[in-house]
Amino acid sequence: MSTENKSKNKGAVTTGVLAALAASSCCIPPVIAAIAGVGGMGSTLSWMEPFRPYLIGLAVIAIGYAWYAHLKPKEADDCGCDIEKPKLYQTRGFLIGITIFAIISIGFPYYSGIFFPDNSATKTIIVKENDVTEAFITIDGMTCTGCEHHVNSTLNNSEGVIEASSSFETGKAQVKFDKTKVSIEELAKAVEEATGYKVTNYESTK
Repeated sequence: MSTENKSKNKGAVTTGVLAALAASSCCIPPVIAAIAGVGGMGSTLSWMEPFRPYLIGLAVIAIGYAWYAHLKPKEADDCGCDIEKPKLYQTRGFLIGITIFAIISIGFPYYSGIFFPDNSATKTIIVKENDVTEAFITIDGMTCTGCEHHVNSTLNNSEGVIEASSSFETGKAQVKFDKTKVSIEELAKAVEEATGYKVTNYESTK
């Protein structure tokens, strides 16, 4: 493989890895914030979400080119020179590893929920029926399922919350809680402080 082709192949691998990481970057800060207990950084890279499809496409093209360069028939070497040992980034094992890494990175928003603590399935809340209130919280900044997990975890781990769910597509969270233990204002504030997303409105339905 010529020096020029080696350079292109290395560049393709690097581009593919960086693009794959960038494609999931909008959902990485919420996970870091949840694990480290650092509030307010969840929406740090949410501005990158509109670019996610293009970054995924770039990663696929770049890694696909690296595989093409690796698998295409090599030109015969008639100069009698010693065969150069391939560099690490030129080996099949390395490309397989990079491909798996890219797939894991791109799919990160869909399984990021495993990093968020959620005790809603195990906690038991005894509450009078008349004290149960349902409300919708409108949230600006959610861009993927990772954002949903962050909001859900924040609400479900708040005192007095019976159950909560959210949707980044609608930009809303639905929460059922004991109004004698927590108010909708407190829950809205908790979401903002823990996630960094902006609560633009909230209203009770019961």
